[in-house]
Amino acid sequence: MDQSLTEEIKRLTSLGLHRRCVEGALEGVAAKTLEINRLKREKNAVVCAHVYQTPDIILGIGDLVGDSYKLADDCRKTAADSIIFCGVHFMAETAKILNPSKKVYVPSKNAGCSLAEAITGEDVRKLKAEHPGLPVVAYINTSAEVKAESDCIVTSANAEKILRKMYERHERLIFVPDRFMGANLAKALGKTPGKDIILWKGTCVVHEHFNPELIKVYRKNYPGLVALAHAECPSELIDAVDFMGGTGDMMRYVESTDASAYLLVTECGFGELAKLRFPQKNFIAMCRLCPYMKSITLDSVLALLRNPAPEEVTVPADIAARAKRSIDKMFELAA
Repeated sequence: MDQSLTEEIKRLTSLGLHRRCVEGALEGVAAKTLEINRLKREKNAVVCAHVYQTPDIILGIGDLVGDSYKLADDCRKTAADSIIFCGVHFMAETAKILNPSKKVYVPSKNAGCSLAEAITGEDVRKLKAEHPGLPVVAYINTSAEVKAESDCIVTSANAEKILRKMYERHERLIFVPDRFMGANLAKALGKTPGKDIILWKGTCVVHEHFNPELIKVYRKNYPGLVALAHAECPSELIDAVDFMGGTGDMMRYVESTDASAYLLVTECGFGELAKLRFPQKNFIAMCRLCPYMKSITLDSVLALLRNPAPEEVTVPADIAARAKRSIDKMFELAA
């Protein structure tokens, strides 16, 4: 076996990337990560990997790893010439808006998002016409066009903090597109949906179908269990868990606590990453796969590096300028 391949296998193994975490033999995975990392250096490219990606992408080739907020923030600081976004399309659009001089790519034509596809810029314009004067707060899981029509962007990690600040200046506001997250935030803030906060009808295909009754079963089988759920879940499930937040919040909660077991109610990739980061802790992943996230593979990243042109993400300059204002507002209020 080639010495460089042997060293790559050792590197991946030291990071916890064992055969149980990847599809195919580790030798094959190592050969791909070795070539991808070589091409990254050659092309001065950086890989952003969302926490819902598979472990071979996160550990094998990820340079910037995190939730939507962290990746958006990290993208602003990179010196790379190009950004390969192992996430979904709206995330890559955000990276392009924040880095207009850089090339940004998504390694899959199928990396969409049910929330981003649930609302259009025209929908937002109609909402503003129906509720004149109300500020529009958009979840980051939206297209650049929707961001351009919004006053401020939020992520699951900072939504409650930012909305509290927004309510200091406004009695009512519009929140799009996730109706479950909007309802959960309304409850946390003591606001009434339809009155104090106008919601849209979007949902996440991963989080909308979790069954809260199963949490009772897990609690019975695992005494001392702590249940954590993503804010995109329906309110009846949030009522049944111990902690609600974004993936970054959930990871910090796990790191700072010591429970007999942790039930992670979100996309499966997060559970895999948590097990790798905290092998001494007991995790139960009450999860669902995101078909959009999982459309990205090492093979698709490798193909993109060899022929990047078809997968480049572009945003019209006028839309990018307006969208950047709402994203910058997020960074300002989240500080």
